[in-house]
Amino acid sequence: MGLFTRRSQDTTTASSVATLPVDPALAALTGDYVIDPAHSSIGFTVRHAMVTNVRGSFADHEGGLHLDGADPSRSTASIDVKIASVDTGIADRDGHLRGGDFFDADTFPLMTFRSTGAAQLGGDAYRITGDLTIKDVTRPLSIDLEFNGSATDVYGNERVGFEGSAEILRSDWGLTWNAALETGGVMVSDKVKLTFDISAIKQA
Repeated sequence: MGLFTRRSQDTTTASSVATLPVDPALAALTGDYVIDPAHSSIGFTVRHAMVTNVRGSFADHEGGLHLDGADPSRSTASIDVKIASVDTGIADRDGHLRGGDFFDADTFPLMTFRSTGAAQLGGDAYRITGDLTIKDVTRPLSIDLEFNGSATDVYGNERVGFEGSAEILRSDWGLTWNAALETGGVMVSDKVKLTFDISAIKQA
């Protein structure tokens, strides 16, 4: 059952369609949520030297969601990511990413996403659109998400979970550093896959 799915009823008249009630269990999810960074991850994958993938993540992030169980188009999301928290498992590579060739984290410490729209694609699949800002360059981004469900944890917190992905061209945000390979091609691909695994706690 999707997050925003309505219970089916007789739809023989226009008035009955207009007054379809929302499933109470789903309507109860409506509200404001804070992303739990201890149980969430924001990652990326990029092709290196044309032959393998490098994976990394940003450990330090915060954000919030507003879910509307009756109308998904009224749901919103915002995320702030600290660039200095980038982690690929190699200290020298992380330092290069933080520096001027890439993110220039001292000058542009945050990467941000602010949603501008949301829609249900069918079942538990959703798409959220918004503005991604990196190095003071803001461009539109669409993220495809799957709703993983809701639960009350052992501490009494009401949680929801989503996972999703998107693809960008890093050059669109001014991340253009590269090096040519003797065998042809370049050191770092322009295409980057972003991944999101989000657990969020409902606020009282």
